[in-house]
Amino acid sequence: MASKNIVKSTEKIIDYSLEEIMGERFGKYSKYIIQDRALPDVRDGLKPVQRRILFAMYVDNNTFHKQHRKSAKTVGYVIANYHPHGDTSVYDAMVRMSQSWKQRVELIDMHGNNGSIDDDPAAAMRYTESRLSKISDELLRDIEKNTVNFSLNFDDTTEEPTVLPARFPNLLVNGAKGIASGYATYIPPHNLNEIIEGVIYRIKHPKSTVADLMEIVKGPDLPTGGIVRNLAGIKEAFTTGSGQFQVVSKTEIIKEKASTNLVITEIPFDVVKSDLVFKIDRLRIDKEVEGIIEVRDESDRQGLRIVIEMRKEANHETIINYLMKKTDLTAKYNYNVIAISNKKPVLLGLLDVLDYYIAHQYEVITRRTKFDLAKAKDRIHIVEGLIKAVSVIDEVIKAIRSSTDRASSKLNLMNKFKFSDKQAEAIITLQLYRLSSTDITLLQNEATELKTLVGELNKILDDNSYLKKVLINELSNISKVYKTPRLSTIETDMVEFVIEKKPIIKEDIYLAITRDGYVKRSSVKSFQASEGALPGYKSGDLIIAHGSANTADHLLAFTNQGNYLYIPVFEMLDGKWKDEGKHISHLINIDGVEKIIKAILVKDFREDVNIVLASAKGLIKRTKLSEFVAQRYSRPLSCMNLGKDDQLVGVDFSDGDSKIVIISDHGRGVSYHESLVSVIGLKAGGVKATKLDDDNKLVGLITLKHNQEYNPYLITDRGGLKIFDAKLIESNNRSNKPSEVFKYFKSAPHHAIGLGVVNDNPSVLVITTLNKTNIEDISGNKITLLGKTMQASFTLNKDENLIAFSDMNLVEISKKTKTFIVEPKLGDAEKKVDEDPKNSKTIFDYLEDL
Repeated sequence: MASKNIVKSTEKIIDYSLEEIMGERFGKYSKYIIQDRALPDVRDGLKPVQRRILFAMYVDNNTFHKQHRKSAKTVGYVIANYHPHGDTSVYDAMVRMSQSWKQRVELIDMHGNNGSIDDDPAAAMRYTESRLSKISDELLRDIEKNTVNFSLNFDDTTEEPTVLPARFPNLLVNGAKGIASGYATYIPPHNLNEIIEGVIYRIKHPKSTVADLMEIVKGPDLPTGGIVRNLAGIKEAFTTGSGQFQVVSKTEIIKEKASTNLVITEIPFDVVKSDLVFKIDRLRIDKEVEGIIEVRDESDRQGLRIVIEMRKEANHETIINYLMKKTDLTAKYNYNVIAISNKKPVLLGLLDVLDYYIAHQYEVITRRTKFDLAKAKDRIHIVEGLIKAVSVIDEVIKAIRSSTDRASSKLNLMNKFKFSDKQAEAIITLQLYRLSSTDITLLQNEATELKTLVGELNKILDDNSYLKKVLINELSNISKVYKTPRLSTIETDMVEFVIEKKPIIKEDIYLAITRDGYVKRSSVKSFQASEGALPGYKSGDLIIAHGSANTADHLLAFTNQGNYLYIPVFEMLDGKWKDEGKHISHLINIDGVEKIIKAILVKDFREDVNIVLASAKGLIKRTKLSEFVAQRYSRPLSCMNLGKDDQLVGVDFSDGDSKIVIISDHGRGVSYHESLVSVIGLKAGGVKATKLDDDNKLVGLITLKHNQEYNPYLITDRGGLKIFDAKLIESNNRSNKPSEVFKYFKSAPHHAIGLGVVNDNPSVLVITTLNKTNIEDISGNKITLLGKTMQASFTLNKDENLIAFSDMNLVEISKKTKTFIVEPKLGDAEKKVDEDPKNSKTIFDYLEDL
C-alpha cells in the first residue's frame, strides 16, 4: 500500500479585525455609490446610469431624427455594454427622463404609457417605444470630436464617456435627487432660458454676485408649476448650496348657485395627485374639516384640475387654510446642491455651479476646436496635393499606369512628384472625372474656405475673449431654439397657514366611549333609529359614558394610569349608533394597557370649576378645570402623578363648595368639604384622602352638588348593590378614619369595587369574570334605601366575580352648571329601613318583581 505524503500548507494567513474589514469594504462601497450611482456630475448634471442610457441611444443611432424603437432594445443595449445592473433600474431611469411632470425638459421621447402624475407605473419595456428627445442632441453634440474623456466599460470591450459635452447646464435645468453613503442631494428644476441667461451674464461679468444673478435666475421653475415662496431661502441656497423654499398650489374660487368650488390647477413638485385627492376626501369623510360636499379629480389631457365643492354657508377661508396646512397642497423643499466635482462630492452655490459649467464648456470648445483644426489642416494638405496633381495630371496618370499595384503607385507618386503619403493616397483613390477644370475650381474654393476656417479656429485657441464670444453665441442659439416659458410663480415670503380652530359646523349629536378606548359620534337621526338602544360595543368591553353632545364640545376621558385624553368632539369619527365605533388611537396614541374609567363632557372650561381625582392608594387632589385645556393632544396627558402600583379610581367635578364622598374596598366611607383638599397643578400627586388600613384601598369617589338629592350606591365584586342615604357617611376631616357603610365579613367578604349616585339616568352596566355583561336599571323614585347594618345582596353565581362596572352617565359641565352642596334629606324609604330592615327590598328584588 502506497504511503500518503502529507504536505503542510505554506499559504500566508493574515489576521484582520472585523472593524478593519468592515471599514475598508464599506469605504469602497461608499466611494462607488457616491461616484458611480447616486450623485450627478456638476458638468452635465447626469448620474452614470442616465449618461449611459443617453450615450447608448446615441451610439445606436436612436436619435430624434429616427423613428422610435422598443425600449426593451435600448435597455438590453445599455446593460450589455455600459451598465451591468438590473434592467428595472435602467428602465426606471429611462422612464423618469421621459416624464414631463418630473423633468423640466424631457431628455427621452417615449411613446406609450410612461406612467402618470398619479404614480401609475409605466407599461413594461416591451410595450413602450423611445428615442432621444431633440434637446438631448445638445447634451451629446460634438462628442465624437474628442471633446470629453472616455474610459473602458465594465468588461473592457468598449469605451464610454466620463461626462457629456452638455451644451446647456442640465444640472440646474432638470435638477437631481439622490441618496448616497453620507450624502444626499436635492436640486429642484429651473427654467432653461433663465439659467442660460445666467451663464451668459456670468461669462460677461466674472465678478458678479448672487444678487446680480437673481435678477435673471428667479428661483426654481417646477414642471408642475405652483407658487414658489421664500426668496430669502432661495438666496441662501444660491449662496451656500443649502436653503429652504415653499411651494403652494395654484387655486381659484368659483362661485356657483348651490356651492362654492375651490379649483386646484397646479400642485407642488413630486406630489402624487391621486394621493392628494384621496387625503382631501378622507378629511371630508372623517369630518376632520367641515363644509366639504365633494372632492373631484377632473384632470384630463388639457391639464390638472381638482375640484373641491364646499357648502355655500361654510367658512371657505378656514377650509382652504386647513387643507393647505394638513395636506400636500403646500410643501416645503430643501436645496442641498451636492454634485460630483473632480470625483468628489461638493456642496455648491449658484456661482460655483455656473463656474464649473463654464469651465467645462471652455474645455469642450477648446478640444473641439483642436479636433476641427487638425482635421482642417489635414484636408488643406490633401486639397493642395490634389490641386498640384491636376496641374501635372498627364504625368500623374502615366506614373500610376506604369505601376504594378496600389502600393507602387503611391511610392512612384511620392518619389516623382514629392507628394506626401496622405496626398498620394488621396490621389489614387480619387475618380478621374473629379479632376476636370470645374473640380479644380471647387478644390481651390475649398482650400480658401479651409484656410479661413483655420484662421477662425486659431483665433479661438489664441484669444480667450473670442472663445467666450463663441460660447455665448452657442448658448444664445440654444436659448432661442428651445423657448421655455416659466411655469412657477415666484413670491417673496413663505406663508404659514394658521388654523386657530378647525372649521366646525355646530351640530347636535350623540356620543359614546368605552373602557377600552372605542369612541364614536352619531347623528341624531341614527340615534333615533335605534329606538333607545344602547350604543354598540365589543364583547368584553364596557360603555363608560354615552349621551347627547354638540360638535363644539370637548370630552375629557380619564384613564386608570392617571392620564386624561383631550378629545374635541368634532374630531371623533362619525358612525352608526349600533356600530362599535373606532379606537381612539386614530386621534391619540394610547397604550393598550390603559383603561378609561370616567368621561366628562365640557362645554365651557370654567375657572370656578375643579376636577377632583382619587387614587387607589388613598391620594386625592383638586385641579382647576381650565388647566385641562390642551393645544396638543396626540397622546395621553398627565393629570395625577401616581406612585408605583397605584392607579386612578375616581373622578368627579366641583366648584369650591361641594362635598367629597370616597369609599374603600372594605365598605368604609368618608365625606368632607372639598376645601380640605388644596387646588394644585395637573402633574402633582395629591394629598392623603383619609386614614386607610394596610389592606384597604380606595375604589371610588363622588361629589354632591347643588340641588342634588340623589342617593349614593356602591357595587361589590360579587355583584352586590347597596343604595343608601348619604348621611350614613359622617362628615369629618381627611385625618379621620372612614365609617362603616356595609358589613364586611372576613369569611365570605364583599369587596366594594366602585361608587356611584342614583340619578335621572339610572342604568348600571357590569361585567363578570365570564365576560358576561349585565345591565341593571336603577329607578330613582322606586328604590329602597338600605341601612348601615344591611349588606349588599348577592346577584351572581358562586363562581362569578364582578370585574368592572359603569353607570354609563355622561357628566356634563356647561355655563349653566351649578355646583353647590345641599345636605340630603332623610326620606321615608330610609325610615322604613330603620324601622324594619326585614321588610326592605334591594334593587335586585325589585327587578325580579318586574
